[in-house]
Amino acid sequence: MIEIYTDGACRGNPGPGGWGALMRSGENEKELWGGEAHTTNNRMEMMAVIKSLEALKRPSEVVLTTDSQYVRKGITEWIEGWKRKNWQTSARKPVKNADLWVEIDTLANKHTVEWRWVKGHSGHAENERVDDLANRGIDELKLKKS
Repeated sequence: MIEIYTDGACRGNPGPGGWGALMRSGENEKELWGGEAHTTNNRMEMMAVIKSLEALKRPSEVVLTTDSQYVRKGITEWIEGWKRKNWQTSARKPVKNADLWVEIDTLANKHTVEWRWVKGHSGHAENERVDDLANRGIDELKLKKS
Protein backbone atom coordinates (compact mmCIF):
# COMPACT_ATOMS: atom_id res chain seq x y z
CA MET A 1 0.00 0.00 0.00
CA ILE A 2 1.26 3.45 -0.98
CA GLU A 3 0.30 6.60 0.88
CA ILE A 4 0.32 9.80 -1.18
CA TYR A 5 -0.19 13.32 0.15
CA THR A 6 -0.63 16.17 -2.34
CA ASP A 7 -1.01 19.94 -2.34
CA GLY A 8 -0.97 22.87 -4.71
CA ALA A 9 -0.26 26.55 -4.15
CA CYS A 10 -0.57 29.72 -6.16
CA ARG A 11 0.63 33.26 -5.52
CA GLY A 12 -2.13 35.12 -7.21
CA ASN A 13 -4.86 33.08 -8.86
CA PRO A 14 -3.84 32.96 -11.66
CA GLY A 15 -0.18 33.52 -11.00
CA PRO A 16 2.97 31.55 -10.33
CA GLY A 17 2.05 28.20 -8.84
CA GLY A 18 3.61 25.10 -7.37
CA TRP A 19 2.65 21.57 -6.47
CA GLY A 20 4.06 19.10 -3.98
CA ALA A 21 3.61 15.43 -3.22
CA LEU A 22 4.87 13.01 -0.60
CA MET A 23 4.82 9.31 -1.43
CA ARG A 24 5.31 6.71 1.30
CA SER A 25 5.59 2.95 1.21
CA GLY A 26 6.51 1.52 4.59
CA GLU A 27 9.68 3.31 5.69
CA ASN A 28 10.48 4.61 2.20
CA GLU A 29 9.53 8.15 1.24
CA LYS A 30 9.84 10.21 -1.90
CA GLU A 31 9.16 13.93 -2.26
CA LEU A 32 8.12 15.49 -5.57
CA TRP A 33 7.56 19.16 -6.42
CA GLY A 34 7.44 21.54 -9.33
CA GLY A 35 5.92 24.75 -10.54
CA GLU A 36 4.49 26.72 -13.42
CA ALA A 37 4.90 30.43 -14.14
CA HIS A 38 1.23 31.17 -14.89
CA THR A 39 -1.42 28.84 -13.54
CA THR A 40 -4.22 28.44 -10.99
CA ASN A 41 -4.41 26.85 -7.57
CA ASN A 42 -6.78 24.13 -8.81
CA ARG A 43 -4.44 23.17 -11.65
CA MET A 44 -1.56 22.88 -9.19
CA GLU A 45 -3.65 20.71 -6.85
CA MET A 46 -4.34 18.47 -9.86
CA MET A 47 -0.71 18.43 -11.04
CA ALA A 48 0.39 17.13 -7.64
CA VAL A 49 -1.98 14.18 -8.07
CA ILE A 50 -0.88 13.59 -11.67
CA LYS A 51 2.85 13.69 -10.93
CA SER A 52 2.53 11.36 -7.94
CA LEU A 53 0.42 8.80 -9.82
CA GLU A 54 2.83 8.99 -12.77
CA ALA A 55 5.68 8.14 -10.40
CA LEU A 56 4.15 4.74 -9.51
CA LYS A 57 6.00 2.04 -11.43
CA ARG A 58 3.30 -0.66 -11.24
CA PRO A 59 -0.40 -0.96 -10.38
CA SER A 60 -0.73 -0.22 -6.67
CA GLU A 61 -3.16 0.16 -3.81
CA VAL A 62 -3.06 3.85 -2.99
CA VAL A 63 -4.48 6.04 -0.25
CA LEU A 64 -4.29 9.56 -1.66
CA THR A 65 -4.88 12.44 0.74
CA THR A 66 -5.50 15.98 -0.50
CA ASP A 67 -6.74 19.19 1.09
CA SER A 68 -8.62 20.01 -2.13
CA GLN A 69 -12.34 19.27 -2.13
CA TYR A 70 -12.25 20.23 -5.82
CA VAL A 71 -9.91 17.31 -6.54
CA ARG A 72 -11.56 14.79 -4.21
CA LYS A 73 -15.13 15.55 -5.25
CA GLY A 74 -14.16 15.97 -8.89
CA ILE A 75 -12.70 12.46 -9.13
CA THR A 76 -15.17 10.70 -6.80
CA GLU A 77 -18.47 12.48 -7.54
CA TRP A 78 -18.47 14.69 -10.63
CA ILE A 79 -16.26 13.03 -13.23
CA GLU A 80 -18.68 10.32 -14.38
CA GLY A 81 -21.34 12.94 -15.15
CA TRP A 82 -18.81 15.09 -16.99
CA LYS A 83 -17.78 12.12 -19.13
CA ARG A 84 -21.42 11.24 -19.90
CA LYS A 85 -22.03 14.85 -20.96
CA ASN A 86 -18.89 14.96 -23.14
CA TRP A 87 -17.00 17.15 -20.64
CA GLN A 88 -19.82 19.64 -20.16
CA THR A 89 -21.15 20.85 -16.81
CA SER A 90 -24.82 20.64 -15.88
CA ALA A 91 -25.02 24.26 -17.12
CA ARG A 92 -23.72 23.00 -20.50
CA LYS A 93 -20.43 24.83 -20.19
CA PRO A 94 -17.05 23.19 -20.78
CA VAL A 95 -15.58 21.57 -17.66
CA LYS A 96 -12.65 23.62 -16.38
CA ASN A 97 -9.33 21.77 -16.44
CA ALA A 98 -10.80 18.92 -18.50
CA ASP A 99 -7.31 18.13 -19.84
CA LEU A 100 -6.06 17.41 -16.34
CA TRP A 101 -9.23 15.56 -15.31
CA VAL A 102 -8.75 13.18 -18.25
CA GLU A 103 -5.15 12.63 -17.15
CA ILE A 104 -6.07 11.99 -13.51
CA ASP A 105 -8.86 9.62 -14.54
CA THR A 106 -6.55 7.66 -16.84
CA LEU A 107 -3.79 7.40 -14.22
CA ALA A 108 -6.12 6.58 -11.31
CA ASN A 109 -7.74 3.77 -13.30
CA LYS A 110 -4.36 1.97 -13.37
CA HIS A 111 -4.50 1.68 -9.57
CA THR A 112 -6.89 1.10 -6.70
CA VAL A 113 -7.19 4.56 -5.16
CA GLU A 114 -8.91 5.56 -1.96
CA TRP A 115 -9.40 9.33 -2.03
CA ARG A 116 -9.21 11.13 1.32
CA TRP A 117 -9.59 14.75 2.30
CA VAL A 118 -7.88 16.62 5.12
CA LYS A 119 -8.46 20.23 6.14
CA GLY A 120 -5.55 22.34 4.92
CA HIS A 121 -3.40 24.41 7.28
CA SER A 122 -4.78 22.55 10.29
CA GLY A 123 -1.55 21.05 11.61
CA HIS A 124 -1.74 17.75 9.69
CA ALA A 125 1.97 16.89 9.45
CA GLU A 126 2.02 15.46 5.93
CA ASN A 127 -0.28 18.16 4.58
CA GLU A 128 1.99 20.85 6.02
CA ARG A 129 4.96 19.10 4.44
CA VAL A 130 3.43 19.00 0.95
CA ASP A 131 2.34 22.63 1.32
CA ASP A 132 6.02 23.45 1.92
CA LEU A 133 6.96 21.43 -1.19
CA ALA A 134 4.35 23.27 -3.29
CA ASN A 135 5.76 26.60 -2.14
CA ARG A 136 9.26 25.33 -2.88
CA GLY A 137 8.07 24.71 -6.44
CA ILE A 138 7.10 28.40 -6.71
CA ASP A 139 10.31 29.60 -5.06
CA GLU A 140 12.47 27.55 -7.43
CA LEU A 141 10.58 29.06 -10.40
CA LYS A 142 11.56 32.52 -9.18
CA LEU A 143 15.21 31.44 -8.81
CA LYS A 144 15.27 30.21 -12.41
CA LYS A 145 14.07 33.61 -13.59
CA SER A 146 16.84 35.47 -11.70
